[in-house]
Amino acid sequence: MGRKKIQIQRITDERNRQVTFTKRKFGLMKKAYELSVLCDCEIALIIFNHSNKLFQYASTDMDKVLLKYTEYNEPHESRTNADIIEVTPSLCGPLMFALEHTSSVIKN
Repeated sequence: MGRKKIQIQRITDERNRQVTFTKRKFGLMKKAYELSVLCDCEIALIIFNHSNKLFQYASTDMDKVLLKYTEYNEPHESRTNADIIEVTPSLCGPLMFALEHTSSVIKN
């Protein structure tokens, strides 16, 4: 059975929001670890929760990664929430079409 698709918006219930934060924070850190190992890259992840508590993950030394970031002057990819919201539908459309097409081929 697949997981239920959730609407991406602020969770109003404080307890549910905290549980979701804890679970997703762990999942995000796990993904960062996996990316660093699989692709041999340096990763620094910084999270501040709603009460300004700091959580961090670094594949190497956080200070070294942040120093490298602050000294980096070349053009680079940078994303914000607005960028992700804008890009997601354009990526999902072709994928959904391919999925529906594949499903119909399998059924026939």
